[in-house]
Amino acid sequence: MSMSVTDVEVEEFRAEVRAWLAEHVPAEPLPSWTERAGFDLHRDWERTLFEGGYAAVDWPAEYGGRDAGLRRSIAFAEEYYRAGAPERINMGGLYLLGPVLMQYGTPEQCARWIPDLLACRTIWCQGFSEPGSGSDLASLRTRAERDGDHFVVNGQKIWTSMGGFADWIFALVRTDPEAGRRRKHDGITFLCIDLRSPGVEVRPLTMVDGTRGFAEVFFTDVRVPVENVVGEVDRGWAVAMSTLGFERGAVFGDHAKFSNDVASLAALVSARGLADDEAALDELGRVLVQTEVYRANVYRLAALAEAGGNLDSTASINKIFWTQMQHDIFDTGLRLMQEDGAVVGDPGALPGADDPTLRAWSEWHHRYWYARAAMIFGGTNEIQRNIVSERVLGLPMEPRR
Repeated sequence: MSMSVTDVEVEEFRAEVRAWLAEHVPAEPLPSWTERAGFDLHRDWERTLFEGGYAAVDWPAEYGGRDAGLRRSIAFAEEYYRAGAPERINMGGLYLLGPVLMQYGTPEQCARWIPDLLACRTIWCQGFSEPGSGSDLASLRTRAERDGDHFVVNGQKIWTSMGGFADWIFALVRTDPEAGRRRKHDGITFLCIDLRSPGVEVRPLTMVDGTRGFAEVFFTDVRVPVENVVGEVDRGWAVAMSTLGFERGAVFGDHAKFSNDVASLAALVSARGLADDEAALDELGRVLVQTEVYRANVYRLAALAEAGGNLDSTASINKIFWTQMQHDIFDTGLRLMQEDGAVVGDPGALPGADDPTLRAWSEWHHRYWYARAAMIFGGTNEIQRNIVSERVLGLPMEPRR
């Protein structure tokens, strides 16, 4: 970890970031990344960030980052959201696979994959979820059988975020079924697969709001080099848990995103004529307090981490809090918009589509559904509560069948 920085250094970095964003953030919001044209524009933006040196400011300099440390990384995120910059699309690579490679990857793997994912020349997606597995990730059935210097992969992954646009997938596969029968967490391997390989079929999924940001991925006799294994063969569960820890935990600075959401909700409520409505103001105040609590927690965890503290026990707690808070924000918005809550799909197809307030409500409706999904992906909140009760609080374990 880099040395702690002074307040002056943080504010100098903040001013640098603010000036760069003011010059480079697109004047108009980019189209949704859930369609190819919008995705390609988001990818162009990611390359602009990389060229400016802002793709992963928190990464170590040896891997192409800025070695910014936590306080400057938080300042970057706060300025990024404040500037209304585009949504990031390579989070699977930057915040999941990248850190995993730094922890478990070989020097050759890091040199092969990290530069391209940092520059967004390669988009990665996560292949963990499978049909019928529910929250029991270790029950996965995708198989990888050794054949010389390759694995032959057969199976299916589902609910793959950005799967329809990704170039590569990092997936959990079962390489030793016998070990899995004795202890289901054994015999699992973390394997990186080129989605352009023969035998891979990607089918985009249309969601309830009409978007196609997810996909299901099928593998039929897909040959994958053994050198694509991250960590040890048959011992991928530890790698998977590290990946989920990055996914569930606090992304330092993401509190600014939720604060922006509340500010956006306040503007929409005002546009609807409810600026002086006491009930509406009470609702806004309630979700504002939640975002301030979360912001204070992010700063607390940053200070703990800089002091060398262990944050392993916080991942599940954070996941429960931020996903419930996000849901509450968008649920509040949906209730306050009342009949406008029926707005779904493409706002351009609706009467009055030029009205920016109407477009904003449509986007709010879409994000409401995604906020509900956040309480499921990365391990359901019910499972996270079990983890907190058993591993953090030391309460008796839930009976297992």
